[in-house]
Amino acid sequence: MAEINKLNARRVATIAEPGRWSDGANLYLNVTKTGAKSWIFLFRQGGRQREMGLGPAGPGGVTLAEAREAAAAARRILAQGLDPIAAKKASVAAQKAAAAPVMTFGAYADAFVRLHRGEWKNPKHAAQWAATLGDAYCADLRKRPVAAVTAEDVLAVVKPLWNEKRETASRIRQRIEKVLDAAVVEGQRPPGLNPARWKGHLALLLPRHGKASRGHFSAMAWQDVPGFMNALAEREGIAARALELVILTACRSGEVRGARWGEFDLEAKIWVIPAERMKMGREHRVPLSDRAVDAVQTMLPLRPRRPEDQPAALVFPGLRRAAMSDMTLAAVLKRMGVTDATVHGFRSAFRDWGSEATSASFDVLEMSLAHAVGSAVVQAYQRSDLFEKRRALMDEWAEFIGGSLAV
Repeated sequence: MAEINKLNARRVATIAEPGRWSDGANLYLNVTKTGAKSWIFLFRQGGRQREMGLGPAGPGGVTLAEAREAAAAARRILAQGLDPIAAKKASVAAQKAAAAPVMTFGAYADAFVRLHRGEWKNPKHAAQWAATLGDAYCADLRKRPVAAVTAEDVLAVVKPLWNEKRETASRIRQRIEKVLDAAVVEGQRPPGLNPARWKGHLALLLPRHGKASRGHFSAMAWQDVPGFMNALAEREGIAARALELVILTACRSGEVRGARWGEFDLEAKIWVIPAERMKMGREHRVPLSDRAVDAVQTMLPLRPRRPEDQPAALVFPGLRRAAMSDMTLAAVLKRMGVTDATVHGFRSAFRDWGSEATSASFDVLEMSLAHAVGSAVVQAYQRSDLFEKRRALMDEWAEFIGGSLAV
């Protein structure tokens, strides 16, 4: 049997000659030309000689007894057919991970809001993000490690709000999804299905938005829109024509009220809304049905006569050529006796019609509403805006709601 424990504490302290001094069983004291001392463990694996450092020797360093214990542990790992160096690295990494502060969802969400605050159009939008991801709604979720958030955690936030405040619940879910997507990209969370994803995931666990509860945006049933459009066509005034375009394009009220002549190509039947006027900050191409083109053309008599003044002029001007307020369109509904629906709700009516009465895909319907589709990764690879498919859908919508536009 090979001799072991050749060294003793006094010998370790007094050795000064450079070289490697064996203690037996592959443990060596290494002494450099400068007198520095350290422990190494020599072994063969995979047909080659390898060495593993066990730490410095001498005062304040690894003692002889500790070095022998570390060498014995390395021999046990070798006996299992494993690599003691790899095992040591894994142990050090695990210790660092255990000692590192845990990144909570709350801390990461706050950092996400700070990072993107400059991209949002106004301070109110940033405040809404901070509020919906704050303690008022996400107190328990904020304490969870961002890497460990599950669908159950997201449901615990969203489900209590779903019946009474669905608009708020939907926005919270969407924002949680974006934060978790960012955490994956940044390496704070392992890749995989986002627990806040709607399609094919939470959509299976939560009921769809119904007609009776739409938060702040009450919606007319899609079956009633054709009758309303016929009545609207009989109304006179710029606001009535603007509301027609809102319904025909399923655009937001602000996008129509701020529309300018330079954004329209009526011959090609395309309306291009610039990024700075879009909620999501991205340019949006709107396919115009023949009825939508007619709605815009009714405003031609009010367009400035000088060609150089036309591109920047509002299509639906209010008092003193300024943009109309949202209340102006709401007043049209009120005068028509509609008390259980809002202007914004016509987007919901369009969405419900598309889901229940057409074969349009989820992506086509969502892009028609200028909604972002999929996670950040999906959006990075989704280059098409499905324009031609959306054009066919909008033509079908115009045909369904029928009626005759006022001229």
